[in-house]
Amino acid sequence: MTSALRPLRLLVAASILLPIAIFGFAAYISYHQHLAEARDRVQRNLNTVYEHALKVFETFELSARYLDELTENTSEADIRGREAEISSRLKSLTDTLPQLRDLWVIGPSGAPLVSGTVFPMPKIDLSDRDYFRVHKDSPDSGTYVSEVLKARAADTTFFTMSRRTRGPNNTFGGVTTVSIAPEYFIQFYAKLPPPGVFALIRDDGAILARYPDLSKRLERLSPESTVMRSIKVHPTEGFVTGTSSFDGHSRLFAYRKMPRYNIYVVSGIESDVVLRDWLTNMGSHLIFGLPATIAMIGLGIMALRRTRREAIAHTQLQQEVARRERTELALQQALKMEAVGRLTGGVAHDFNNLLTAILGNVDLALRRVPEGDDRLRRSLNSARQASERAASLVQRLLAFSRQHPLEEKAVDVNRLVQGMSELLRRTIGETITVETVLAGGLWKTAVDPNQLENALLNLAVNARDAMPEGGRLTIETANTYLDEAYVAANATEAPHGQYVLVAVSDTGTGMTRDVIDRAFEPFFTTKPTGAGTGLGLSMVYGFVKQSRGHIKIYSEAGEGTSIKIYLPRLMDESAIEPWLPSEAAHEAEAAVRRPEQILLVEDDEEVNRFSSEVLRDEGYHVISTHEGASGLRLLDANPGVQLLFTDVVLPGGMNGRQLADEALRRRPNLKVLFTTGYTRNAIIHHGRLDADVELLTKPFTSDALVKKVRQILDLDAKDPVTRVSAVLDNIKEKPRD
Repeated sequence: MTSALRPLRLLVAASILLPIAIFGFAAYISYHQHLAEARDRVQRNLNTVYEHALKVFETFELSARYLDELTENTSEADIRGREAEISSRLKSLTDTLPQLRDLWVIGPSGAPLVSGTVFPMPKIDLSDRDYFRVHKDSPDSGTYVSEVLKARAADTTFFTMSRRTRGPNNTFGGVTTVSIAPEYFIQFYAKLPPPGVFALIRDDGAILARYPDLSKRLERLSPESTVMRSIKVHPTEGFVTGTSSFDGHSRLFAYRKMPRYNIYVVSGIESDVVLRDWLTNMGSHLIFGLPATIAMIGLGIMALRRTRREAIAHTQLQQEVARRERTELALQQALKMEAVGRLTGGVAHDFNNLLTAILGNVDLALRRVPEGDDRLRRSLNSARQASERAASLVQRLLAFSRQHPLEEKAVDVNRLVQGMSELLRRTIGETITVETVLAGGLWKTAVDPNQLENALLNLAVNARDAMPEGGRLTIETANTYLDEAYVAANATEAPHGQYVLVAVSDTGTGMTRDVIDRAFEPFFTTKPTGAGTGLGLSMVYGFVKQSRGHIKIYSEAGEGTSIKIYLPRLMDESAIEPWLPSEAAHEAEAAVRRPEQILLVEDDEEVNRFSSEVLRDEGYHVISTHEGASGLRLLDANPGVQLLFTDVVLPGGMNGRQLADEALRRRPNLKVLFTTGYTRNAIIHHGRLDADVELLTKPFTSDALVKKVRQILDLDAKDPVTRVSAVLDNIKEKPRD
């Protein structure tokens, strides 16, 4: 019998214990929900009283300024003589603002001079007030908020916001005070949703206002009270639970410090209120029984899930806001670059033509200066240097705006850095040590080697200027990978993937955050006037972005700087011409006069004349014209022409690219060299030269012209059919600008 009842007893026990366990679990969840709601209520109330205090104290601050302006540069005798006028003006202010008890001007002896509510002013000595002593003893006391005081001229209480006034020769001239009514705050606190405890206190525990009002029983919080101990540990804001040292009640408190004042606002709620609400709620569950308890558990689970979803949604929202902010900053930077690009591109063509003519004629004049005329030679050299600086300025602006044409090659960055070592050491001086940390097995990258060398040289010069007393410059290379998280966090235009890293680091003065944020802006510089153009980092930035890369500055003031350049890995090295360092060794080879014929088509008269004279001086036979149609006629009439040297922008119905198209159709073995001062045209797309196109960028010097022409004429001839087909296909596939 006993064994038969055992399963039943277990079932009964389970039927009793299970509801108890469920109810206990539900009670636990319910209590913590009530506690969380109480904390939220306290925090919301704190936000309300904090915003109220900010606005009220702003009014006090404006009143104090008005009082200072009213009595500024006014002697004590003048104030007493104008007491009626000044008192009337102060009274109009106190009548308008109920939070103001009064406005006072107190002389250096402690005797009040004028008030907004007391007229005429009786003889009162206020030199024993704490605010008066503070300002008298401390010239730098600033704005002082006193504890609650009892008025001597009326039956009221108040606390003051006071300031020191200056007398002759910066002596103590007295005190101006704004008397504040505590009940103004108490009345506001009384209107807030009950139940709650609200207070305005100083950082030493002095109570300025409290609701419920305990001013007759409690004027200051003990240093050992819950709130004061928490303020000592967390002086800005905090949330704390503890027992009141005054009435022994347990409360939840939240507090926050006001800016510029030693004042805290406090919001609280009694723990008994939370417990009472929770017990009432649980009593309702007991009345409805187990079904309601189970339903509550379900609702609790749903609430937890909803809270979790809301937390996830909030996190996603924050991430989206941050992403949009980064995107907006990147868009602003892109628009700024586009604006500079349009400006420079619009003037580059004509400006570069002018510079080409100036440089060319100066070069010609230098060649023809008589021996011994050093004065004329110095003047011409000065003009040449000024023109070269102007040309460099235009090229840097073009580089920043991503319009400088890039001649990309498959570059081994390690070999390029090694080849620059001696140049860098000569450039930055003996007081700076140059170190290179080159990674083994470094990937190649498709980049313009000349522009990369210029970028590294610019960074090295900036590093040198940041180390006036010497230091260490380190150039490091490495293979790296930029993941999606990094790309999103930095709002870079470069896609995630494999990159070649080139880092230039120094041990110099470093940069502040404000300088880092503006470092890439054109014309921004921290160097003294005349010591820099502010275009060095701008040029580096534009070159890296035009090369589909990414650049990042890591720096702290006094800790040095590291600038990291990320260039995309070249995946197919056979698709692009390799860079050979030995090419640079032949650049200085003297040109030999040869009888080749050159057809020059240039619409600018000065550039045409200068180019013709330079090439003829080098022994070439030059046939020149100013537009495309006549160029074709001269080409047909002179079968010995080996090189067509043409400007891209020409007058009439035919531009330089169309001229080359027709010339190659008639003469497949003809070599073509373009020149232009404007990069958004028929032979340059997305900042890069079209394939099989040779370009001499304006402005150019006579040496650069001779060197480029010799280079083109010395190129090994390709198979005529293949070469013509490639060039014509490339030209026809490009949209006309």
